[in-house]
Amino acid sequence: MSSITASDQQASAKGIPEATRAKVIQPAWVRALHWTNAFAMVLMIMSGWQIYNASPLFGFTFPGSITLGGWLGGALLWHFAAMWLLMVNGLIYLALGFATGRFRKKLLPITPVGVISDTKAALTGKLSHEDLSKYNQVQKLLYAGIIVVGILIVLSGLSIWKPVQLQYLTALFGGYDTARYVHFVCMAAIVAFMVVHVALALLVPKSLRAMIIGR
Repeated sequence: MSSITASDQQASAKGIPEATRAKVIQPAWVRALHWTNAFAMVLMIMSGWQIYNASPLFGFTFPGSITLGGWLGGALLWHFAAMWLLMVNGLIYLALGFATGRFRKKLLPITPVGVISDTKAALTGKLSHEDLSKYNQVQKLLYAGIIVVGILIVLSGLSIWKPVQLQYLTALFGGYDTARYVHFVCMAAIVAFMVVHVALALLVPKSLRAMIIGR
């Protein structure tokens, strides 16, 4: 399938060099799956906090104003509905990410030296954001890491949901109780990632624009 758009053809006809045209940074399928994933994840987190409140793992609970469902039964209904949306959306994203070579092109290679160098540059305000089509080493590490965390949270969630039917999966996490802790830690990692992700999008507005209109 050709990636040349009508605007590109018009620009070419007018003699505008290809290098000066606005290139697609985020393809349509990436944008659609990204926003669907964000919506599903917010629903899962908020309903998950309500489920957590029914049987806390630690000495605190989440305020009712930031939870979803109103009570345990309602929260479970929201959680399971969002779970299917997240799983289907995630599987499509993984399949397309591998099939199109996006993961290989965008997330590899990742090197310790590169991560340390880009981290220092970010902390000193010297990290460039000119070319949004290329991820720096810190972005590569975070995006690759959140994919792994996403897989873990789904698997640990399934082992909690069906501990008898999926007893072998539950056993891999060290049992039902341990799976709950893994699930909570993964949730906390995703929330932290989302906070940093939103903060960076606000600091670099053109990255948010690219995820909305593609360029």
